[in-house]
Amino acid sequence: MHTFQVIRIIDGDTFEVNPTWQWNGGSGNRVRPTGYDAAEIGAFGGAAATAKLASLILGRSVQLGNGYRIDRGRLVCDVYFNGYDLAKYFQPRAQSLR
Repeated sequence: MHTFQVIRIIDGDTFEVNPTWQWNGGSGNRVRPTGYDAAEIGAFGGAAATAKLASLILGRSVQLGNGYRIDRGRLVCDVYFNGYDLAKYFQPRAQSLR
């Protein structure tokens, strides 16, 4: 696993990291963690999920684990924060992405 600094929160389940990740011939800085699905920003609960993700990881280090695919420029992968799967910090909402 490699360590990345979280530099921007996009919504409750998408964020940007530095340095750029590289996976399966692709690269970028947007990440979509596996294991949970947050409400969209305009939907009920979306702002709260975004705020929660920001309070947890913005400006902090995360580890990117197994990658599964690149979806709309985002690396869909396992993400770990403080030694725990990031999804453990969130209630399951719907089918997880994997």
